[in-house]
Amino acid sequence: MRKLLSKMTPPQILTLGFLVIIFAGAGILMLPISQKAGVTVHYMDALFTAVSATAITGLTVLDTASTWSLFGHIVLLVMIEIGALGFMTFAVLLFAITGQRLDLKARLMAQQALNLGSLADVKSVLSYVFSLSAVIQLLGAVLMMPDFIPRFGASHGIFLSIASSISAFGNAGFTFFDEPVFFIRNDPYILVVWMLLISAGSLGFLVWRDLLLYRKQRRLSLHTRVALHVSAWLTGLAFVFFLFTEKVLTPLAGSTSLWHRIMDTLFLAVVPRTAGLEVVPLRDLTAASLMIIMLLMFVGGTPGSTSGGIKTTTLGILWLQSMAALRGQEQVNFGGRRFSQKVVIKAMMLAVISIVFVIGVSLFLSITETIPKGEGLEYIVFEVISAFSTTGFSLGLTPHLTTLGKIVIMMVMFIGRVGLYTVMFSVMNIREKPTSFQYPTEEVIIG
Repeated sequence: MRKLLSKMTPPQILTLGFLVIIFAGAGILMLPISQKAGVTVHYMDALFTAVSATAITGLTVLDTASTWSLFGHIVLLVMIEIGALGFMTFAVLLFAITGQRLDLKARLMAQQALNLGSLADVKSVLSYVFSLSAVIQLLGAVLMMPDFIPRFGASHGIFLSIASSISAFGNAGFTFFDEPVFFIRNDPYILVVWMLLISAGSLGFLVWRDLLLYRKQRRLSLHTRVALHVSAWLTGLAFVFFLFTEKVLTPLAGSTSLWHRIMDTLFLAVVPRTAGLEVVPLRDLTAASLMIIMLLMFVGGTPGSTSGGIKTTTLGILWLQSMAALRGQEQVNFGGRRFSQKVVIKAMMLAVISIVFVIGVSLFLSITETIPKGEGLEYIVFEVISAFSTTGFSLGLTPHLTTLGKIVIMMVMFIGRVGLYTVMFSVMNIREKPTSFQYPTEEVIIG
């Protein structure tokens, strides 16, 4: 086994590591101790749940609360933690506990898993990731306990606080309540805690490190500045759009106050950033709102975070490139810094490949799956984007997927979590092939 791993590239080992965790998790979920009494689970459904948990997505073919036992819930939470922080992070922790040194390949894998720019600070970043994520999740659980313990009882309230904190911070979209979480829309306190946890997870560990060290360094990296600007703009614009498209959630006017509806609208603007916690019923939203949610899901969070999607920095670079091109500028500048041409091209390639991938999968599922009467193509496209961005929102397709459809959505969730680049460089064995010559330039008419 060690000889085989030595021949594999870091992207291939990362891909294999996630696959091992998924199949091991599915095997444990098939054990009777993981299921509630009288429940029968098919292996395909257990595998789908394991993929969804490890890919921190939240799409489920079975109801989480009524299907899995307490042990099964703990297994899901462990897979969510591993999926959120990356299995390589836990592997490095094991190295540290056993006192072993990290070799070059282990450092390269950690660098790839966390989207680090260099190998110099791999170990310090990993220790920081563990400590920060532990503190944030523990704080989130403690903040929820005063609300959940009186509501659900001591033991169950403590468990739900811990589980909800892990799921929200991991942007996993899993809920462990016995009922839909619609009741949370009348609880602004929990909504605020969830929004803070979701935002903390979606910003990424590198951004948080920059922010926490700002007083000492007195500067923020270009990555952090772009991520913060795009995240703020996306949340603010989404909130304003939802205020208009949903008219401050007028369908809920009879069951909740104006203040609660404003908080629900703000939560609706934050949660599509790959969190997937459905506090406001998606079925009650307008077509315009669903389109906004699909766009937000497709963008996702920040590189190195617990989120999926093409990432905020990719959108930021593409927007700045477009604005520079409209002004006739050859260089893309932001905050007194210039983006390299390689980064711009990489962002364009990621966006194009992601769009083609989503369209291709949607086309395939439109052939294999049945669209209910009264539904349109968005019934499938919404699900595909949700799986690709590891969000977990659903318009109802997932529980009714065919076996082939489940396999396809599992593949999409896996690719969404591992990353298109990692899959291309490992499974498809694509390699960069620089050329030593250039062809003559010739213009092409555009527009």
